[in-house]
Amino acid sequence: MVLAMHEAVLVDTRRLGEIVDELGETAAQNIICAALEQLAAALADTREAAMAGDTARLAERAEMLSRLAWQVGLTSLAGVAIDVVACAERRDATGLAATLARLMRIGNRSLTEIWDGSGPGPLVS
Repeated sequence: MVLAMHEAVLVDTRRLGEIVDELGETAAQNIICAALEQLAAALADTREAAMAGDTARLAERAEMLSRLAWQVGLTSLAGVAIDVVACAERRDATGLAATLARLMRIGNRSLTEIWDGSGPGPLVS
């Protein structure tokens, strides 16, 4: 039997709307695209740190990922990243493995929803 993991991804469309209101459509799109690229890199860096057993770097990258996710309204991703930091700081290997796997699932789904436009609408193409 295969256990399918499916969790809702929360995107704060109000926050995305605020970015558009503050910067205008074109500038907001550029900023959000840059943030998504940074988030993708931070996810990869977090995974690499975990594979290398570098808990300090893993916690640092997950913390940065959380701050960036909050800024662009990816609330689920931000929350799970904080959970990863907490497990890393407690040196909870089992919890870290579980939350890191969840971070990768939520991270990939969050980025996909924004990139594909199924999240905030026409903001990012």
